[in-house]
Amino acid sequence: MKKYISLYLVLILFCSCKNEIQTEPIISSVEIETILEDSISIRAIWVGEKELWYAGNDGKYGAIQLENFQKFKGKIIKDSLALEFRSLAKTDSATFVLNVGNPAYLYKISNDKSHTQLVYTESHEKVFYDSMQFLDATFGIAMGDPIENCLNVIVTKDGGNSWSKIPCENLPKIIEGEAAFAASNTNLIVRGNSIFMVSGGKKSRCFVSIDKGNSWQVYETPIIQGESMTGIFTADFYDAKIGFIAGGNYENPSSNKQNKAITFDGGKTWKLVADGSGFGYASCVQFVPNSKGKSLICVGKTGIHYSNDFGENWKLLDAMDDLYTIRFLNDSVAYAAGKNKIVKLILKSKEAIK
Repeated sequence: MKKYISLYLVLILFCSCKNEIQTEPIISSVEIETILEDSISIRAIWVGEKELWYAGNDGKYGAIQLENFQKFKGKIIKDSLALEFRSLAKTDSATFVLNVGNPAYLYKISNDKSHTQLVYTESHEKVFYDSMQFLDATFGIAMGDPIENCLNVIVTKDGGNSWSKIPCENLPKIIEGEAAFAASNTNLIVRGNSIFMVSGGKKSRCFVSIDKGNSWQVYETPIIQGESMTGIFTADFYDAKIGFIAGGNYENPSSNKQNKAITFDGGKTWKLVADGSGFGYASCVQFVPNSKGKSLICVGKTGIHYSNDFGENWKLLDAMDDLYTIRFLNDSVAYAAGKNKIVKLILKSKEAIK
């Protein structure tokens, strides 16, 4: 009798283990299709289920229907200035674009693209906005380089119709030479109720708020820093806990030392990964959807790279080195933009046993 019971238990354990074996898609290659060619530098895109919005230099912005790639192109001219839009955010009711440089102009564009409204202006010799995001339908936030002894942060609480500055006394102090990089509209990330800002230059840190910017915590990172063009250039968070930062030295783009780090506790502590391997200077990093935070894709000066182990190891998917920013439509399709183009990335995968 004991013999049969033991055999029965073995069979149960075998079936149970077999049921726990799952397959996970591992990206092995990428197919690239150009969907826009224009004389434009694009560092800010937004990808929705049916539509992609972009903004770039020379006051240019636009939208592409993802079903048929029908295109809309717009241009904003303000006082004969050639505005360079590097921040873009979207709500259900409108699209918002924000330029770098002085003066700063923040525009609201209606969903039907028929109306453009200037909703915020700021003049200062040091003004330079880097990134903009919305937490929900009413609360939005944009951040930029310091004009005093803190990062320059503005917020909206009415869906983008009006914006106001967070006073410096309510923000963490920065050190001389600490700023941010408008590389891909990814210096500012929102996940749930958490807001993350990252800095670079002489100091490269992570700023976290869980109460819509009323209070902040600041955490050190191990990313290379200390010079004006070093530090974090891009960040992404899979959720409120798992995050990834990347960057490096813009003036030495092939260097892959101290330019990648991951957190599992919401930015409090960071661990260097792939130190001395993988990509060099990074312009934009994004988590692959539905990957539990394991999979990431990066674009930058050394090509398109992919990791499936929380950034520990990286595979070169393509050597294209003029893409600045990337966003996912789903776990197998992404869109990236850069110098004079927007491309569709179709990610090919193979099944791997976990």
